[in-house]
Amino acid sequence: MLKKKKGLVLSLTIASSILLAAGCSSSTSGSGDSAGSKDSKLPAVGATIYKFDDNFMSYVRRAMENSAKGKVNLMLNDSQNDQAKQIEQVDTLIAKGAKSLAINLVDPKAAQTIIDKAKPKNIPVIFFNKEPDANVLAGYDKAYYVGTTSSESGVIQGELIAKAWEANKAKWDKNGDGKLQYVLLKGEPGHPDAEARTKFAVDTVKEKGIQVEQLAMDTAMWDATKATEKMDAWLAKYSDKIEFVIANNDGMALGAIASLEKAGYFSGDKFMPVVGVDAIPEALEMIEKGKMVGTVLNDAKNQGKATVELATNAAKGKDVLDGTSWKLDDKKAVRVPYVEVTKDNIQVGKDAYK
Repeated sequence: MLKKKKGLVLSLTIASSILLAAGCSSSTSGSGDSAGSKDSKLPAVGATIYKFDDNFMSYVRRAMENSAKGKVNLMLNDSQNDQAKQIEQVDTLIAKGAKSLAINLVDPKAAQTIIDKAKPKNIPVIFFNKEPDANVLAGYDKAYYVGTTSSESGVIQGELIAKAWEANKAKWDKNGDGKLQYVLLKGEPGHPDAEARTKFAVDTVKEKGIQVEQLAMDTAMWDATKATEKMDAWLAKYSDKIEFVIANNDGMALGAIASLEKAGYFSGDKFMPVVGVDAIPEALEMIEKGKMVGTVLNDAKNQGKATVELATNAAKGKDVLDGTSWKLDDKKAVRVPYVEVTKDNIQVGKDAYK
């Protein structure tokens, strides 16, 4: 009996060791699903996303994985909104032989640290979605950026707000004072997109000759749940004084809508105009249902595609634009354009996620 027990323990120990070894071998991807990882002959691209459960970045990730298939071994990591973790992941990716890096920074200020790790080994770096300081990109000849022009999304959102307000002013100006009273859900403080969208959206509305009054503004860190909590508090404080909800992204817009629905909005005559940015499928559904005025397409599909195409060329030692339709601006950046999306042209948003 004792021999049998010893044999069983030994078998379990060996089995556990095998499982642990297998677990270690797949840990680089962070998601356990590293596109192209089964083909070791493909050049390796080490990639990080600041957090996988961000609404918008989940679609960028999908586009990256699709673009990588059969072209590169994409070692994809979830940095879980932890900059220290992301730095460790970069070290691991370099150690595993990444020929180029595609980095969605947790903190844009950490770009130089990433470059300091890649540069001695001559590894190209493609930053995406969160733009580093221009001086950081300029300081390394193999550093590039894929993203957008942050101010453009704010301007387009402001134009959308102004058009919607002018068309519905009689219904939406609840106190009849001619001013647009708004609350604004801001993304991560210091993030270039959050700062630009906040400034340019409101400035553009003012430039259209519309008087505005800010009732409240606070960060919800791009997060739907945090946005619901903020909106709950604002409704308790300001109630019907709020005439418009402006959100830096669709995730927060959806969070605001969840709060508004609890308060009885979007049924009967009770309505609140809400706008966001990204044009994610969940937001497009809200626009179709009449619970959201509009959004601004932040083209996840093309941002993911461009990132992988540049990183693939870089990994193969080619010019990053070789065989692509992309162009670099004077800051070594590929800029994917934004597009206004309302009920009238909602197919534009849907097509971006096909």
